[in-house]
Amino acid sequence: MTMEKLIIEGRHPLNGEIKISGAKNAALPILAASLLTTSPIQISNIPHLQDVTTIVSLLGQMGVKITLDERSNIEVDASSLDSFQAPYELVRTMRASILVLGPLLSRFGEAEVSLPGGCAIGTRPVDQHLKGLKAMGAEIILQNGYIKAKAKKLKGATIVMDMVTVTGTENLIMAAVLAEGQTIIHNAAREPEVEDLANFLNTLGAEISGAGSQTISINGVKALRGGKYHVLPDRIETGTYLAAAVITSGKIKLKNTRPDFLKSVLLKFEETGAIIDTGEDWISLDMKGNRPHAINFSTAPYPAFPTDMQAQMMAVNSIAQGTGVITETVFENRFMHVQELIRMGARIELKGNTAICTGTDKLHGAPVMATDLRASASLVLAGLAAKGETAIDRIYHIDRGYECIEEKLTQLGARIHRIPSETKD
Repeated sequence: MTMEKLIIEGRHPLNGEIKISGAKNAALPILAASLLTTSPIQISNIPHLQDVTTIVSLLGQMGVKITLDERSNIEVDASSLDSFQAPYELVRTMRASILVLGPLLSRFGEAEVSLPGGCAIGTRPVDQHLKGLKAMGAEIILQNGYIKAKAKKLKGATIVMDMVTVTGTENLIMAAVLAEGQTIIHNAAREPEVEDLANFLNTLGAEISGAGSQTISINGVKALRGGKYHVLPDRIETGTYLAAAVITSGKIKLKNTRPDFLKSVLLKFEETGAIIDTGEDWISLDMKGNRPHAINFSTAPYPAFPTDMQAQMMAVNSIAQGTGVITETVFENRFMHVQELIRMGARIELKGNTAICTGTDKLHGAPVMATDLRASASLVLAGLAAKGETAIDRIYHIDRGYECIEEKLTQLGARIHRIPSETKD
């Protein structure tokens, strides 16, 4: 992998309009769910991202036939699958690879999936996935870093999740689709991406109701058919570009997005002083050239304020008027961007899972290093607002979740480009 870095020259207000890409966190489970049927499936609005490439490679290694075209469409044919193993080499780079566990077990009665890797933002155990699968009759052993699961035929069960987990909910929905009888998942994740997975499976003939609420009911069916599906837009990418306009006192319009999925985030942007207008599939934001006001918030599962927007909002608070208090309740290690923002002149004090941020209009460019996907987005935002040049290293994190970030920002008037990095990992 060639190491690259982003170079940003700050203090250029963003202005213009761009299109939002398909949601990574919807595309990954939908691609994994394609394992459940022997008929071809066409999926459109798939973002060109490293994580998508990883799951496509994983499915390809298992014998799935995948065809891509230039317009972000993928055809998946899992009729000739010949491997039930998700190897460590691929799973370690992206924890969403665990999503093949439910579909493999449901369709073939066996699966061998490496315990996941992914971002370094805290412990994200898979015990809820395994507990639910065991309730449905699976035999599971953990051996040499692998989850080895077997089940002659999964049976419907009532499952109460001990904690809200998005990938856990998705894995159990996929496992239940072909199981015998009815499965009910209580304390299910309510994220729009979970609902998108259920909508996708229902177009293939699944019987899922309640997705988007805390209780999801799945009636098992004998088989799924093929079909076509359009992945929903990425709400976190949307929120990140809105934050970029706020931090640069700019004015932008985002198309191909869904404002109804961002209510908690849009309310916070209004508190910064942004003027926001929305339509069915667009959002416009105008700071009228003003510096934002600091905001307070706590992260929590959907529909509350998303942990995936916390780092970007911290960047906004770092240049805002006043002091903002941010409490992170979802991941215990999700403040790794703080030290890098401080290198750029941010005034942030950490107390446990709370960050107290006193705004300054004197952020300055500096060499910084991305530590995870959303942290890297916060450094891009800080670089857009800082005086002078910011160099962000290890941007492979950004490429996991943002399609063409420098092209889109350049379209809005940012001065940003990518160069090879000398850094050795």
